[in-house]
Amino acid sequence: MHPDTPPPTTDDLSRMLNQVLDGTPRSSALGPVRVHSVATEVADRLMTAVAIGDYLPGERLPGERELASILDVSRATVREAIGRLQAVGIVEIKRGRTGGAYVRTSWTEATASAVRRTLLPRWPELEQLFDLRCLVEGLVARTAALRRTDRDLAAMRAALEDYARARTLGEEQAADAAFHGAVLTATGNPKIVALSRDMLTRVSLGFPVEPYGEDDPEDYQRALIEHRKIYEAIVAGDAEQAGSLAEEHFTLTSDMMRAMLERAQERPPQ
Repeated sequence: MHPDTPPPTTDDLSRMLNQVLDGTPRSSALGPVRVHSVATEVADRLMTAVAIGDYLPGERLPGERELASILDVSRATVREAIGRLQAVGIVEIKRGRTGGAYVRTSWTEATASAVRRTLLPRWPELEQLFDLRCLVEGLVARTAALRRTDRDLAAMRAALEDYARARTLGEEQAADAAFHGAVLTATGNPKIVALSRDMLTRVSLGFPVEPYGEDDPEDYQRALIEHRKIYEAIVAGDAEQAGSLAEEHFTLTSDMMRAMLERAQERPPQ
């Protein structure tokens, strides 16, 4: 967390907790889209989501109805925004039973401007959310270490094996989600699960998937080592060690998103 960024307040945390505990619908992360050109804002957010790896090359974006719900806009606005992504070469539209908008590439000449417009105004809040998420995931791992069952450990172990065997970014992302999902399940508390999912969605610009960046062998090796250490601490029932490791592990997301913003700022405005 940047030293000049104020920490999350008790009111911030209480509001998130109350929302989860009350079971009230989660609003679009960081607020609904509200700008002069809504389609431009939606296109920018989608381009940024692709840049940070919410959706990977070859992957299908959610359908119009789902995106409209996530972003709190009309389907017509989503359709226009997708058309803009198609025009700059980020997605291609396929027809038929498995049709939809498929990601072609994570970065084009139009991406840097979209990332700047999306992340810069939100960055102070994102810094707070990154910090808060690490604390929440520390709680998750500590609780899992105290409550895990043999079935939970088997699920974590299987996910670790899948991650170690992964050969594509998509396989890595799926195995990563499976591992952290198994840790979440081990808490035995649906409200903790809901809080963790809410934090994930908030740091992912409203999309309920882990930002995964680009294919970086160093990040992969770091994540593999850290997954194994978290698993070993949970197996040992060492709650404090598991929590500390998880807090450090989840800085991967903030590090990656910060690097993406820096990359966007290195390029001249479009």
